[in-house]
Amino acid sequence: MIAMLRGAVAHRDVDHAVVDVNGVGYLVYMPALVVEDIGEGQDVLFHISTQVREDAITLYGFLSMEDKQTFEMLREVNGVGPRTALGILSQMSRNDLHHAISNEEISSLTKLKGLGKKTAERLCLELKNKIPQTFTPVTVNGKAVEADPLPLALARLDYRKSEIDRALNAEDVPGFDEAPVGARLQAALRVLARPM
Repeated sequence: MIAMLRGAVAHRDVDHAVVDVNGVGYLVYMPALVVEDIGEGQDVLFHISTQVREDAITLYGFLSMEDKQTFEMLREVNGVGPRTALGILSQMSRNDLHHAISNEEISSLTKLKGLGKKTAERLCLELKNKIPQTFTPVTVNGKAVEADPLPLALARLDYRKSEIDRALNAEDVPGFDEAPVGARLQAALRVLARPM
């Protein structure tokens, strides 16, 4: 069972990419939101969900373990196949999906292409109580990114992810519970203004 792939993107299309791992190309299906985030030649690490059938072994790839777990959770719902689950995650982020299911927002879910009212209701019924127990926010050094407005503020100032990570990991930047966001943002900007 393949659980993870690390390699270079040899080719990408609307819903899949070919990942070159030491000269072997793996066809990996993924949400459109993931395909948009990767470029040909880029080194990537995908968390893989392997689906085995009599006639095929299909790989589904995600940039985070949480997205992979969301995909597998969707697959547990009766009537939701891997293509439907992939389609859902192509149109809605994991956080928005968790929010919609937790709050039983049927109207938000039925706006997704390929998702009817009955399936949306089934998602809410079967998964509503699983999300809080199963999923925790993505963390950086133990700090909850989703609850922390600093990464979003830096992203809106056009800083790249690598720069945001550098600021979040800097000793000069107070932690989430240690200072107001304004003071933390000023500290982060001072860190990012320094040459590396």
